[in-house]
Amino acid sequence: MQRCTKPAAMLLPAPGVDLEKWAVVACDQYTSQSDYWHKVQELVGDAPSTLRLTLPEIWLEEPDAPERIKTIGQTMEEYQENGLLRPTAPGMMLVRRQMEGVSAPRWGLVMAVDLEAYDYREGSRSLIRPTERTVPERIPARLAVREAATLELPHILLLIDDPQQSVIESVAAVCNELEQVYDTPLMLGGGQLTGWFIPEGALTEKIQQALEALAAPEHLSKRYGAPADAPALQFATGDGNHSMAAARARWEQIRETLTPQQRLEHPARWALAEVVNLQDESLEIEPIHRLVAGIDPKTVLQDAVSYFSAQGVQAQLLKQAPESEDPWAIRWVAGENTGWLCIRPGGRWALPVAALQAFLDDRMPHWQGAKPDYIHGEETLRALCTGAQSIGFVLPEFRKEDLFRGVVLDGVLPRKTFSMGRAQDKRYYMEARRIMP
Repeated sequence: MQRCTKPAAMLLPAPGVDLEKWAVVACDQYTSQSDYWHKVQELVGDAPSTLRLTLPEIWLEEPDAPERIKTIGQTMEEYQENGLLRPTAPGMMLVRRQMEGVSAPRWGLVMAVDLEAYDYREGSRSLIRPTERTVPERIPARLAVREAATLELPHILLLIDDPQQSVIESVAAVCNELEQVYDTPLMLGGGQLTGWFIPEGALTEKIQQALEALAAPEHLSKRYGAPADAPALQFATGDGNHSMAAARARWEQIRETLTPQQRLEHPARWALAEVVNLQDESLEIEPIHRLVAGIDPKTVLQDAVSYFSAQGVQAQLLKQAPESEDPWAIRWVAGENTGWLCIRPGGRWALPVAALQAFLDDRMPHWQGAKPDYIHGEETLRALCTGAQSIGFVLPEFRKEDLFRGVVLDGVLPRKTFSMGRAQDKRYYMEARRIMP
């Protein structure tokens, strides 16, 4: 199996830098809340900060975005030249994130991953795959930021499914034997972030071997019922997939200018990411419900039965909940009315959300005036279904193991399948890495 991880030389803020002002939440958060980013600007003031090394996506489409991107590139060079960023030896970073209101901390490992092992296209058989469909139209704006950058600052979270806790937790158990390189509160409800450096050596090799064991086809077959010829899967992207897609697009540009030997060594071939165990106690995976507005609910339900019948899959409508627990029983809500759409498991879908989304994608163009939406929280969904021309589908609880099962068996999950934590729980920028020689 191709090895797609490695220790990396990183850049950390120099001693004396205020880390609470340095670390800023992932740029793809609070995209409709300009007040949040104005608060960040006020808190940071003139201090060194990753706010000046990244472009919050709320400003990505603004007229001055090109000028902002140019300034980011200049600031990256200034921070290195004036010593605000200090290099580490090659290694990995063990990180512990204590979120507000969450009892257990989230542990992760920051390392470099090979972009040659990542493919976001539908039907991908690569070692690193997205959990949800990538929207190609979202890549160019993010690519423009990376084209002007000499550094990368990761907010990518890559997931492993490790119920035996053989990778990250085994390292966390010996964190007192490692060098702690930062420990800081995070701004605006972000909690606390602590990092320990792991120099390249026996421990990083042990980590890589444990990751490879999780990706082996025989493991995928035993855990998910995957066929014997199923391709190995090492990581599934949890957060930051479009940023990773932009990194891959940038690497493809650079790769065309290099000799075969240079392609092996160029730093832009790799992306820094944090690896997190899907089974981490702090990690909450919640389903995202479906809403269809502007159409008679009876039409939607009748079309659902017809659609699945045409696919050779049995489906029926029930007024009462099924007597036995059935993960393929999807409750619908329309005003004061409710019921269940029961789909017999199987066919070409591994998960009920995949079956439901396939139906909606197929029929939506035929429902004149209908508008789909993706809703977080059942109470919010019910509130939006009070009118006579709206219907909501309450997706079953999303089991953690279903995430990898869906990627292994279906290839990729439907868009907006799950939500992974609150905005303030997303990754805050701390480490950087140089991506240009």
